[in-house]
Amino acid sequence: MEQVFAYVIGLGASVMMPVIFTVLGCLIGIKFSQALKSGLKVGVGFVGLGVVTALLTSNLGPALKGMTELYHLNLPYFDLGWPAAAAVAYSTAVGAFIIPVCLGVNVVMLLTKTTRTVNIDLWNYWHFAFLGAMVFFTTGSLAWAFYAAIVLYVITLCMADFTAKGFQSYYKDMEGISIPQPFCQSFTPFAVAIGWLLDRIPGFGKLNIDAEGLKKKFGLLGEPLFLGLVIGCAIGCLRCDSLAAVRDSIPAILKLGVTVGAVMELIPRITGLFIEGLKPISQAVQEKLSTRLKTSQTLQTSQTFSIGMSPALVIGHPTTLVVSILLIPVILFLSVVLPGNKFLPLASLAGMFYLFPCVLPITKGNVLKTFIIGLVALVAGLYFVTNLTPAFSHAIGAAKLDGITVPEGFEGGAALDFASALWCWVVFHLTVTLKWVGAIAAGLLALGMCAVNRKRIGQLAN
Repeated sequence: MEQVFAYVIGLGASVMMPVIFTVLGCLIGIKFSQALKSGLKVGVGFVGLGVVTALLTSNLGPALKGMTELYHLNLPYFDLGWPAAAAVAYSTAVGAFIIPVCLGVNVVMLLTKTTRTVNIDLWNYWHFAFLGAMVFFTTGSLAWAFYAAIVLYVITLCMADFTAKGFQSYYKDMEGISIPQPFCQSFTPFAVAIGWLLDRIPGFGKLNIDAEGLKKKFGLLGEPLFLGLVIGCAIGCLRCDSLAAVRDSIPAILKLGVTVGAVMELIPRITGLFIEGLKPISQAVQEKLSTRLKTSQTLQTSQTFSIGMSPALVIGHPTTLVVSILLIPVILFLSVVLPGNKFLPLASLAGMFYLFPCVLPITKGNVLKTFIIGLVALVAGLYFVTNLTPAFSHAIGAAKLDGITVPEGFEGGAALDFASALWCWVVFHLTVTLKWVGAIAAGLLALGMCAVNRKRIGQLAN
């Protein structure tokens, strides 16, 4: 089973998702040609996103590495990036069974009316599998590993339901979609709490400027394309140790600036492919589920079910792009000066865009509010990563996968994309650190969220 799932997952999202969408489309009655076309558009979207992300990391990575060497920013915990975690996740006993187990849990929750999200984002099931892998290699218990993964999955589905209405009303063309990814949903509590505090600061509400407002107020300076150019050039200059070095590096600096600007411009265009491919499948799934589960006919189909999809659908939003690029140099600086932090994010910086899909509906796209929330969440995330790195590194080492190891000279390795997530950190420590008491608390937390969600679903039906 491990080998089968490792092979399938090894195909990547760009191959997996077209196959899943094509099969799913045929099962729900869509013509094969239409289902195939929808699936291929989603696959092409993933390919395009991968190309653009690789463009960013391949150009930004050497510049950031040069900065770390110039200013002696090296920290003992190495950034392995999310691909290492995903590979380990699907190469363990937990990963081999995580997809059928989670699908089964999803069906049970649908039948018991404790969720209205149908999670078909199978690629991102690796988050649940990796938490299970960390618990398994730490405790040696496969039962506890699956328990932790299932608890995290239940919490994530509930969070997807809680945020679905705001998500669908804020983003255009996202009717009937929710985001059941634990990394994204881990920043929702930060957005709610910090947003509430900021709203009570006198005069802060007058600083409500979204990405469109930046364009109107600052013209070219407010364009994500131009901001990417400026920040890219600034990072290129910071890697130089003198004015003479800056002068000699002008071609490379300008190339980096244009590349970062290009990424800011291309990502929104690429994410449009996801939406084109998703629409027919999403609508058909909702109609089929409404018929099969005999949902109340007083509700609109789009209000009844949400199709759980990857946050890649909306990471091209201008506010997400602007805030993500602004946060990169800030979080690099803070990772060095924060007392007790041992992790320097480099490989994971491309995943910064995925922090905001569920934050923007709460901030209504306010750039300043989103930046503050992102900053606080990432500072907390650095400490989460530092705390989880020993367990993360142990899982990496125990999996014994070729090419995935912590480099010599470093004490451990982790990834900002997974280990900075609040819900992952909470469930891990409740299950492992606090043992039986914590595990019971984690279960009660998940059941409590299910109860609240069930009551909420009932109120919507009435």
